[in-house]
Amino acid sequence: MKTIRVYIENSVIGGYFDEEFQEPTRKLFDLFRKGVYKAVISAHTLYELEKGAPDKVKENLKTLDYEENAVTQEMYDLTEQYMADKIVSEQYRDDALHIAVATVLGVDILVSWNFQHIVNYNRIRLFNSVNMREGYNTLEIRTPQEVLGNE
Repeated sequence: MKTIRVYIENSVIGGYFDEEFQEPTRKLFDLFRKGVYKAVISAHTLYELEKGAPDKVKENLKTLDYEENAVTQEMYDLTEQYMADKIVSEQYRDDALHIAVATVLGVDILVSWNFQHIVNYNRIRLFNSVNMREGYNTLEIRTPQEVLGNE
């Protein structure tokens, strides 16, 4: 049986230590550690962590066996399509890049605690309309809580 590949962005990695998101995030990390799901990150994820995450967050990521991917020109190009459609403002380009990375990689799902720019019904529809227009599959975008019942 195929292991489900789950792209995690920084709100999930940091959510491990956030009181509001801690319980479901830790359960998700346990599923990664048990091999139920495969954690997928990008060089962009690591860049954002280096830019401002506390050391405990960076160290905790190292406890996972994750698939790390480079950010390619194709991913940047897809991000530009999202930006041209004004799905998010320039200030949130990094969030759009996470969506593009996960889309191009063809992961099974992207999880996030970012309700404003990522796990947002209207934005998900807009991201996926660009994905379909550009010849990509749609991307499942959920919170960690939503994927826990699928173990």
